Amino acid sequence: MSVVAITPDYESKIDIRDRLENFHGNQLVYVHWEQHLSFCAALAFPLPPAMPFAALVEEVIKPHYAAHPDAAKVDWTKVDWMIDGEKVTPDPAKSLAENGIGHKSLVRFWTPGLAGHNGLGTC
Repeated sequence: MSVVAITPDYESKIDIRDRLENFHGNQLVYVHWEQHLSFCAALAFPLPPAMPFAALVEEVIKPHYAAHPDAAKVDWTKVDWMIDGEKVTPDPAKSLAENGIGHKSLVRFWTPGLAGHNGLGTC
């Protein structure tokens, strides 16, 4: 995100620590299960761009959300996906990069029929 300074001679002294080159070949990917606010914010993972999308689901998403009571009920063939604000149908065999997931991308997903506690999207 760019910043517009209020003075013309402003110089940032901040060392940006989440730059891509600081992740040793990985990229930072945010993942959020919508309507399940037991997880109040997206989870962040340093992942290789070459990781297949199927591995993201099986090795990252499923284990990290497994504690939620709805997790075992998810029909992964019916999940709705959004990557960086765009609705998509990811190709499980293609890499994160090939599916449009880059450094600091936000991957959001919805699970039809599962909307948290009593369908309220609250937990």
